[in-house]
Amino acid sequence: MRTRSRRWPKIVGGLVLLLAAFVGKTLRDAGAFRRISPHFAGHCREIHGVVGPEDVVVQPRTRIAYTAGYDRRAAERGEPSPGAIWAWPLDRPDTPPKNLTPAAGIDFQPHGLGLWLAPEGGRDRLFVVNHPAPGSGKPKHSVDVFEIDGDSLTRVASWTDPDLLVMPNDVAPVGPDRFYLTNTHANPKGFGQNLETYLQLPRAKVLSFDGGRFRAVREGELFPNGVAASADGKRVWVASTTGREVKEYERDPSSGALRFARSFFVGTGVDNIDVDAAGDLWIGSHPNLLAVPPMLTDPSAKSPSQVVRLRPSTGEVEEVFLDDGSRISGSSVGVHVGDRLIVGQIFGDFLLDCSMER
Repeated sequence: MRTRSRRWPKIVGGLVLLLAAFVGKTLRDAGAFRRISPHFAGHCREIHGVVGPEDVVVQPRTRIAYTAGYDRRAAERGEPSPGAIWAWPLDRPDTPPKNLTPAAGIDFQPHGLGLWLAPEGGRDRLFVVNHPAPGSGKPKHSVDVFEIDGDSLTRVASWTDPDLLVMPNDVAPVGPDRFYLTNTHANPKGFGQNLETYLQLPRAKVLSFDGGRFRAVREGELFPNGVAASADGKRVWVASTTGREVKEYERDPSSGALRFARSFFVGTGVDNIDVDAAGDLWIGSHPNLLAVPPMLTDPSAKSPSQVVRLRPSTGEVEEVFLDDGSRISGSSVGVHVGDRLIVGQIFGDFLLDCSMER
């Protein structure tokens, strides 16, 4: 009995040390200990009019920026308001964003965006991850597709799968009716999802849609968030938020299968990915992931913002923009066009339009 009684303090002490080590690692990985020294080589101004501009895409020929937004805080309170897709011309920066879906109801709560460029003479398409509000009578999640006709949008399709669309986040089109979709988690909101996040359990799926059905093309992924495809459709990149890395996959155009090629460690909470004209990846990121959740219920809470550039050709990662949350809080996307950087955010009511020094 004495021997057993002497072992218990050692066992308990060992467990305490393991728990402390786990907590310390979790905090470190989430960026809790990171020192934020704001910097950006350029000047920024706020473009107001859009609440929750979480994702942004830019049509390279027309230089129109499209952003999807809805009031996530109102939805969390059980008071959803209609979301919208907005258009804003980069070459007329004093023009306010225009609501292209003014007739939308609470069944339209847009999240991730993807832009498919049609061949000459055709109409481009916007692919939108949608989370209809409870009580709207619509499926819990869907991918809605809109054709762009000047200053108007026409919804041409809405696809869903109640089994596979668990926590859809972002979409990367590779054709007029083909795309890739990330599920950040294998579990819906709740205890199971929290376990996945904080224990860093790789259980989520990346899906493909072939024009007729969804299917899982990657399984056992760790918090897959942003997704993007190369201009030629041969490569697909997926941002792993809690993994703090971007994975590159080789795509089989005939089957849609994705074969892992390599990963790039970025060292921050990567979110949406935009591919610029040079083929570089611009990634809106969260240097302190633990600062993001409080913003959902507390408008005064601040979360540091960051945009990094990843060059797949060399693997180089460059931090282009960093803010402590006072200029923009909770950045989720950065789009690079010429000497401009457009930064979106999860909860706030503006985009940040930045001119970069050359």
